[in-house]
Amino acid sequence: MRWTNLSRDGEGAAPALFGTDSVTRTFDTPEFRGITFHEIRARSIVNRVPGASRMPFEWTVNPYRGCSHACVYCFARKTHSYLDLDTGTGFDSQIVVKVNAPELLRRELAAAKWRGEHIAMGTNVDCYQRAEGRYRLMPGIIDALTERANPFSILTKGTLILRDLERLRRAADVTDVGVSVSVGFLDAALWRTVEPGTPAPGRRLAAVRTLTDHGIACGVLMAPVIPFLGDSPQQLRATVRAVAAAGATSVTPLALHLRPGAREWFMAWLAEHHPHLVRRYESMYAGGAYAPKWYQRRITRLVHEYAAEAGIGPYAPGAHRRVPEPPASPTLAPEHTQLTLL
Repeated sequence: MRWTNLSRDGEGAAPALFGTDSVTRTFDTPEFRGITFHEIRARSIVNRVPGASRMPFEWTVNPYRGCSHACVYCFARKTHSYLDLDTGTGFDSQIVVKVNAPELLRRELAAAKWRGEHIAMGTNVDCYQRAEGRYRLMPGIIDALTERANPFSILTKGTLILRDLERLRRAADVTDVGVSVSVGFLDAALWRTVEPGTPAPGRRLAAVRTLTDHGIACGVLMAPVIPFLGDSPQQLRATVRAVAAAGATSVTPLALHLRPGAREWFMAWLAEHHPHLVRRYESMYAGGAYAPKWYQRRITRLVHEYAAEAGIGPYAPGAHRRVPEPPASPTLAPEHTQLTLL
């Protein structure tokens, strides 16, 4: 595993991301069986999003790499290859834990060059995956942001966020806090195979209800909408209605995208579970990682219609994170901007 040669620019000009004092631990307990944790001391924790990115935010914090949620479509799988780790089962079971994340964040937020800009979390892998139950990094991270009144947002599929409910309330008293839960569909059979390590969709929606009942506005990122498996009008309407019933403040659709690393793993899953769809996917994603614009527009239109029926809205890009809407770009159609929030 290569810890020391991971410089930010790949040319050795910047210091390595991790130190050499890493520790590997495996816990033979039911909740962590089959998972190996690589505990490292990171050299930086506030990461700048590349300028070419379509993200509606500029800074992120990611206390983990790899994710036991094991979502077969996860776009972050490719990042495991940078560590010489497998992007398939290795991504699901070899979890890098930045054990010094809270203390490092405090130091970086206190630096004179830091301007208190919005920090997004859950943008790469889930900060409330199962590892968080053991390492408890998020309480310290939230406290550090609260002490500086630094705005932040969290996107998660993990119900463990409820553990930090009171911390989130205290943060919201002093700064802008955005919380969003990802629920792309309700189908239990689909969930068990495509997102096997996550809480069930119903449990995630129950978490949305708990958050909103305690005064924490919570949006739902309806992601991913999976072509031919979770995108029928009936399925979309049922999901939007459930989101509305949970008290979500907004619903934001995002069609499945298949970047390198995730694409190979997802297509292998598809060939095993839905072989009749392989050719349709190859055709649909022949042009790249994103679904065709006509498909994205169709999903957006339907979800908007169902959201209006259910009384959710208004909808805007970045709403699920409470990120200010960026200036309109002449090179991107509005619906394309709305559908590329991760």
